[in-house]
Amino acid sequence: MEFYPSVTTVRKKMKSNDPMDLEDAARNTHTVVEKLLDEEKCKVILDIPCGRGAFSKRLLDKRLHVFSSDIQNIVEFNQDNFKIADMNQRLPYNDEKFDGVVCIDGIEHIERQFDFIRECCRIIKKNGILIISTPNVTSLRSRWRWLLTGFHNKCKVPLNEEEPSPSHHINMISFPGIRYLLETNGFTIKSIATNRIKAISWIYVTLAPIVYIVTLLVFNKEEKNRRQRKRNKQIIKQLFSLPVLFGETLIVKAVKREL
Repeated sequence: MEFYPSVTTVRKKMKSNDPMDLEDAARNTHTVVEKLLDEEKCKVILDIPCGRGAFSKRLLDKRLHVFSSDIQNIVEFNQDNFKIADMNQRLPYNDEKFDGVVCIDGIEHIERQFDFIRECCRIIKKNGILIISTPNVTSLRSRWRWLLTGFHNKCKVPLNEEEPSPSHHINMISFPGIRYLLETNGFTIKSIATNRIKAISWIYVTLAPIVYIVTLLVFNKEEKNRRQRKRNKQIIKQLFSLPVLFGETLIVKAVKREL
């Protein structure tokens, strides 16, 4: 498991030559995703949803072959490889086209998460990479807010039902949910990271031993399948890593398995 410390980021409004000024994700998310991608040999990459194009611009500046997609074109620079795409539908790309796909803070906005992951598996080459970031609802801080209010930390109040919007977090997803999505659709998790751990999150560290003991007891009592019990040991290790327990944004890198 990996945790990358936060860096100071200056963010300005609207158009700028600096990609960080276009970022719509939580602070430092793009930096960590870029670092995770740099660890791989990806040259042809899809950025979906690309938003205003901040992450696409980062990759283009590194002279990578970058494709960008979203439900509408709001990219604030000239991106010839942009295509309109709905993450709930079949993606407009050929099989095994990309070395890597990056989905920054997008999966919590879509209805058909399983279909999207299957589409990623289809368009990613063998041994290619998928990186997903999403608000970390598995953190102890977010779980505490859920206990008290019924709402998670990055979705603190009810969504406006009269004005549904693509910006709504309609499908907040936990780490076990992400793992299940990936592992049942052709991917294996390679590493877990976070954009940053806020100081306030350490307040909840005293809950970790209790949560660990209860989780271990429940897993041992309820799971009878021997192979799944073995997998559960790995899941517990991942659940109690620093990025998952305390991170603001959950960032998961997975590799497409040989089918």
